[in-house]
Amino acid sequence: MNPQLTRRRILQAGTAMAACGVAMPMNAFAQTTWPDRPIRVIVPYAAGQGADVLMRLVGQEVAKTLNQPVVIENRAGAGGNIGAAAVAKAPADGYTFLFGTNATNAANEFLYPNLGYNPATDFDGVAMVGLLPMVICTTAADLPTNGIAELISRARAKPNTLNVGLPSTTASVVFAQFVKSAQAPLFSVKYKASAQSMTDVLGGQIPLVIDTVTAARPHIASGKLKAVGITSLKGSEMLPGVKSVAEQGVTGFDVVAWDALFAPRGTPPEVTQKFAQHVQRALQQPELRRKLLETGVEPLFMGPAQLDAFVKDERQKWGATIKAAEIRVD
Repeated sequence: MNPQLTRRRILQAGTAMAACGVAMPMNAFAQTTWPDRPIRVIVPYAAGQGADVLMRLVGQEVAKTLNQPVVIENRAGAGGNIGAAAVAKAPADGYTFLFGTNATNAANEFLYPNLGYNPATDFDGVAMVGLLPMVICTTAADLPTNGIAELISRARAKPNTLNVGLPSTTASVVFAQFVKSAQAPLFSVKYKASAQSMTDVLGGQIPLVIDTVTAARPHIASGKLKAVGITSLKGSEMLPGVKSVAEQGVTGFDVVAWDALFAPRGTPPEVTQKFAQHVQRALQQPELRRKLLETGVEPLFMGPAQLDAFVKDERQKWGATIKAAEIRVD
């Protein structure tokens, strides 16, 4: 089966569920006492970072309908591995969850020699929360907005002369997949942080950068940066008028970051399904949706089975790209 088609079907199904307000039945779980005390969600990144902000917004909304506090615990370090390992070893009693990402649950096993957990066997999917597409941007006057075809043409005409700033591992994966899919020989310039790559692209030291919508959007709005293409399969309401890379001729291109909730393997299915339903309700709230879009997250719900299938596909895709491009963590 084509992994790209599989992923697309999963995304389409999840979008349809969220749009139609389809909810999982609650009556089967009506007699359960869960939750009868606060729920702990470990965010494997520092307080104030994107994943932390997102989970706090979702947690506040979920707590209202669960009638129990959702307590966020930050355990940062090793690219998210420390926090993920803590959840993998936690009791599967429905009171400890991981706010995982494409890094902790798909990419890191191909980047780190010793994770301290197995992303394929240590977790049960609970609920997808949202996608974080990236955007290819430029300050070069001769690379027009929505100009993927022009970018590819320029790259082929002068191979490895167009520098692209990459401030994260995710950006490096997006870059590697784009170079392969578009047959566009661009040259990568690695940075340790978004602020550094943005400074260089805005200052004209490099002509292109791949970064999150959150980092790029203010500069796009001010006219200092031009968006060449967004990395999700289709355009996003977060960047109106910006076409996706796929919509501009690189068929099927779809490489995005994502955030989702996971439970330690063996957590009772009635708990994960009930928690997923409350997450779905939260994501349907207009005010929360607005806040997520403002932070650069495209809300998207998937239930436990959908999420498990999605992550399996993502692990294969991220792993193949990381291995082929020999991407390393500095």
